[in-house]
This record gives sequence, C-alpha cells and structure tokens, in this order.
Amino acid sequence: MTSFRSVKRSTLGEDVYATLRSAVLEHNLAPGDRVNIDALARELEVSPTPVREALARLESEGLVRKRALAGYTVSPLLTRDEFADLFDMRLLLECAAARRAATHATDALRRALVEQAAQTVAESGDERAWHAAFTAQDAELHRLVAQASASPLLLDAFTRLHAHLHLHRRYFPYAQTAVTQREHRALADAIAGHDPDRSEAAMRRHLTQARDRHLAAFTD
Repeated sequence: MTSFRSVKRSTLGEDVYATLRSAVLEHNLAPGDRVNIDALARELEVSPTPVREALARLESEGLVRKRALAGYTVSPLLTRDEFADLFDMRLLLECAAARRAATHATDALRRALVEQAAQTVAESGDERAWHAAFTAQDAELHRLVAQASASPLLLDAFTRLHAHLHLHRRYFPYAQTAVTQREHRALADAIAGHDPDRSEAAMRRHLTQARDRHLAAFTD
C-alpha cells in the first residue's frame, strides 16, 4: 500500500483531494490501479466521505474512472492519438484565446499575466513538490490567458480539457522548464502590449514546441 502523509483537519476535503491528485500524477496510484476507498480512508486517517468527494472531483478531471459495481480505477495515460487530438484542440482554443486577450483583457489581467510569467519555481530536494508547483504555475498562466479572452465559452472549454494534468502525468520535460518560462514571458508581453498577431503567434509557437517536447513520452 502506498504511504501517504496524514492530512490537515482544518482543510480536510482539499487536503484529501490534493493528496490523491498528487498520487495519481506521480504514479503512486498507477494507471489502471483499482482505488479502494476504505483502504485510502484508513491510510489518510479520515472517514470515507472526503475520499469519495475527492474521487468525484478527480473523475471530473478525467484522472479516475468510475464503473458501476466496480468502483474507481485510475485512468490510463494518453495514447499517441489522444495526445495529438489534445494538442489540436489546444491550438484551436488557446491561439484564439491569446488573440482575443490582446484586445479584450483588462489592465488588471494584463498585469497578472506578466507577473505570473515572471514567477519561477525554486528548486528543492522534493522533486514531487517542485513538479506539482511548476505544473500549477504553468496551468495558471494558460488559465489567465483564457480568462483574459473575455469569452466565458473559451474559458469553460479550456478548463474542461484539464490538459496540464494529463500531459504532465505521462511525461514532464524537466530539462526544458527554462525554455517554457521564456515562452510564457513572450506570450504575456505580447498580450500586455495589445498585439493580437504577436499574441496568437507566441501561443502557437509555445504550444507547438511544448508538443514536440512532450513527444519524448512516445518514443518507445
């Protein structure tokens, strides 16, 4: 049984959710594993209720699946075809969002984008924590672009993809984080500069290069 740290009682539901999501992303709960709610509750020293609530959230993100009479299992990793389809969808949605953001974003969101792109995640001895922090930072910048587009439909479609969770669950290009951050800054600067052509091009370049970086997961 995978060893989990006890969760804090003050934020029980969120802590259980964060713990289980991290376990799935880091393969402590591996693709295809059956999830035993009672065993997890004992391991986390909580009742089954917050575990069920956390699993329902993870199901909405596509990280676990629920089958009648069989309970929850951890979702399989993206196949090559699913990976290609995900990036095709991201290129459609996020390039359009970046273009709209250049002309529709509020001043506050432009500042937030520049500040988010300027952030770095300090390296530490805990690779899992660093991975989680960088993934969250990356996802937040893309979410801000979608929000800045001033299109609730674009933002909703982006949110439903949960792209970062699925990509970084299969493979994380640790050696390319500095390149990713430079691409983020170029994107944020273009949107802050009210330049729709440059913003769309920066997003397209970033997603295309991110796609190439993640293709390393499919070389076997």
